Amino acid sequence: MTLQIQPVILCGGAGTRLWPESRGDRAKQFLPLTGADSLFQQTVARTPAGEHFLPPVILCGDGHVATVRDQMGAHEARLLVEPMPRNTAAAIALAVAQADADTLLLVMPSDHVIADVPAFHAAIAKAARLAQADWLVTFGITPERPDTGFGYIASGAPIGEDGFAVDRFVEKPPLETAEAMLAAGGYNWNAGIFLFRAGRMRDAMLTHCRAIFEAADKAAAAGMRDGDALYADALLFETAPSDSIDYAVMEKDDRVAVVPVAMGWSDLGSWQAVHALAACDEADNATVGDVFLHDSLGNLIRAGGKRVSVVGMEGVAVIVDGDDILVMPLKRCQDVRAAAKARE
Repeated sequence: MTLQIQPVILCGGAGTRLWPESRGDRAKQFLPLTGADSLFQQTVARTPAGEHFLPPVILCGDGHVATVRDQMGAHEARLLVEPMPRNTAAAIALAVAQADADTLLLVMPSDHVIADVPAFHAAIAKAARLAQADWLVTFGITPERPDTGFGYIASGAPIGEDGFAVDRFVEKPPLETAEAMLAAGGYNWNAGIFLFRAGRMRDAMLTHCRAIFEAADKAAAAGMRDGDALYADALLFETAPSDSIDYAVMEKDDRVAVVPVAMGWSDLGSWQAVHALAACDEADNATVGDVFLHDSLGNLIRAGGKRVSVVGMEGVAVIVDGDDILVMPLKRCQDVRAAAKARE
């Protein structure tokens, strides 16, 4: 890459699928779930400021400003603070409104895992060339299985050797549809990672979701600055319709490209996904903290400062956080929101 790219890190999620550890000001992205560093710190480290990347712009809520600053340490960053969540289109609109038209913005969620960073950088280089030609670029993850938990991107005509025009976006499909798409080929998981020229996205938003962009633009212009942070005006930002960037722009625009990449990606969207990436013992048990296991297979036990003993269990998660204890079969991990809601 010969130009510097501006990373934009979306840091506003609540991460309730990883309750009870993820909640409030300790949302999923700020937890060290796959190593010593938090997912947010790992995201920042993937695009280090220097030859190829500018210091990041971080979108977060007011309740996470202190955590973001603490986890950034001495690293330089600019914060754009959302007064309330209005989904990804409004968040990205804040960043676009504050950027020079020719700046390339690399938008990334803060809570994903990418094992193969060199592969990610190679995909960024391809996406940057497409973005300079005014494509709105999304990154498609090479699917490892017919997963029903992800949206899919269907590739159309190739664009040189860098990527493909997007033929269509597919909502989270039933299993039979996912199996058929993988058998057909040309489909990738939608990771929610984007690269585009700021002016191009500004024009696309004014065409496809003008109300969202104008509300964010006005909220940023009327915002309050505090050191490295710009706090968007609450009354103006609240008028932005709540919509995802996929629905608001990407599915409507006629010049959207996908760069497929296999980079060891996970959205770490469940305790089952955490178990899949964890270092396990010979019985496929992953443990954190003071844990005793006997005659047990394939479990995830995070003791949270307690002494946890598990006997004769298979495929179970035990997550301890303060006075809250979650016990469930790992295969039921998508139901954790019911417990989180009940314990709010």
